[in-house]
Amino acid sequence: MVLKEDLLGKSAIVEFFGGKADVVSRCVLATAIQRSFKKKNQEGSLEVGVAEEMAEHVLNFFGYGERIIDNMLKTDDRDIFYMLEDLGILKTEREETTLYDGREWRINYWTLKKKYIADLTEGFLRPGGPDMASALSIIDEKEVYAELPDDMWDRN
Repeated sequence: MVLKEDLLGKSAIVEFFGGKADVVSRCVLATAIQRSFKKKNQEGSLEVGVAEEMAEHVLNFFGYGERIIDNMLKTDDRDIFYMLEDLGILKTEREETTLYDGREWRINYWTLKKKYIADLTEGFLRPGGPDMASALSIIDEKEVYAELPDDMWDRN
């Protein structure tokens, strides 16, 4: 993945090829979630903010990895993961091992489907792509300054 931004964050190039070493960014995952949702639900769409929140929430579990153990999820988190599995973004895996006393032990994992995520974002996040600005959620600096309280500007 390559990400370049100028100082104001106005232009960027994002490429995600879905390789094993590629790290899924929030922007890439949010775009993939939106596209997959639209693909599966022809009548509805998912707001950019909702997709970004979901992407950030999920990536907080994965970090730089591509697989996590299911035991670390709470019920609400697991519901989101199941929804993303239905969208094709995540998949479940299971390993079985024999314990020293002869019992079988199952370990369930969640895995990011990087190739599918890359396929969903193909051309979308490339330079000159049709939805480049909306995919990056660029914040205008005037909005940031408008949110600051008035006393922030006092120099006492």
